[in-house]
Amino acid sequence: MRALPFLLVGLVSTPALAGPVTLKPLIDARLRYEHVDQAPLAPDADAVTMRIRSGVEAKAGDFALLAESEAVLALSEQYNSGLNGKTGFPLVPDAQNIELNRLQLQYRGLPKTVVTVGRQRINLDDQRFVGSVGWRDNEQTFDAARIEWSGVKNLKADVTYAWADRTIWGIDGGNRYGPARYQSVSGDNVFANLSLTTPLGTLTGFAYLADQDRALVLRNSSQTYGVRFAGGRAIGPKAKITYLASYARQSDYGRNPNHYAASYYAGELGLELAAFKVGGGYEVLGADQGVALTSFQTPLATLHKFNGWADKFLVTPPDGLRDAYASAGYGWKKVGPFASIDLTAAYHRFDSDRVAQHYGDEIDLQASVKRGRYTALAKYASYDADRFATDTHKFWLSLEWAI
Repeated sequence: MRALPFLLVGLVSTPALAGPVTLKPLIDARLRYEHVDQAPLAPDADAVTMRIRSGVEAKAGDFALLAESEAVLALSEQYNSGLNGKTGFPLVPDAQNIELNRLQLQYRGLPKTVVTVGRQRINLDDQRFVGSVGWRDNEQTFDAARIEWSGVKNLKADVTYAWADRTIWGIDGGNRYGPARYQSVSGDNVFANLSLTTPLGTLTGFAYLADQDRALVLRNSSQTYGVRFAGGRAIGPKAKITYLASYARQSDYGRNPNHYAASYYAGELGLELAAFKVGGGYEVLGADQGVALTSFQTPLATLHKFNGWADKFLVTPPDGLRDAYASAGYGWKKVGPFASIDLTAAYHRFDSDRVAQHYGDEIDLQASVKRGRYTALAKYASYDADRFATDTHKFWLSLEWAI
């Protein structure tokens, strides 16, 4: 990554970039309040943070150069950021930070091919295995080279080699309060997708190889191979069914000292009736030996999207996880001055995979309103523990503005 700025300067000065240059500003700001009540910690966490991403994308001919900074300020730091030493409070992993979030060069001069090199955002499929962790203030990006090819109709190949994972912990990652919470984890990671679009949905085969170098995260090194099918079909003028099925097999890889193999499978079915949505699903992250980090893990995913918003299962328990869930939502378009209003509710029942244990139950609620470039959100998660973790209640208010 140290040589990347010189490479970019060299490419920008080549004749291929002769001609007009267009500039697009990038600004994404978020003000958020997060409250966490977690037993048995006595003080509740109250975090008020401001996150600003700002940058510019310059396009000339077949090239696009993008540079973006990221800054997080804690306006009220009555919480454990994971790095600030306030361990008496519940964890809210939004540490103060200022860093280079993205610096990438993209080339589109080859037929049906996009090549992206540098520090970049990578979201694959629904982000279940690889994602940018956009819910947290500090985004996860990758120092990587990525090729996307769509030279055959309805077929797309997407292959990435990433030599570093730029984590959510920011510039203070790895200090004495969080030695496993690195700012960056180097390694040899390969993310490969091959997807076929059909009238019924998209069929994707994938291989994700994570080989991480840092001593305290070697147990996150794994090889995962699987298949996913997702789509939807209209059943009336304002009615549609949606569906998803996925299976994967994971085992140790690289220098991982654990030796294990575990399976993943998920199924989901939904119904959309005009503005109303209802659905349910079942997801299993399997276990092998009942030993820590020998169950199916997804450390590079956008984990907040899955297994409840209370974030009790960011690391799969040693005995695995079974998540049975249902959700319902309703959305309004163009209501008075608002572009949209959306309401969502979800319920999760969590059980172990390896032994018969009921971990707990969770209820999640969300309301969002959009007007112009602004989005306001209120969100609530309540986890009722039985045999895993502790009772946890979280509440968020946020206001976002982006161009």
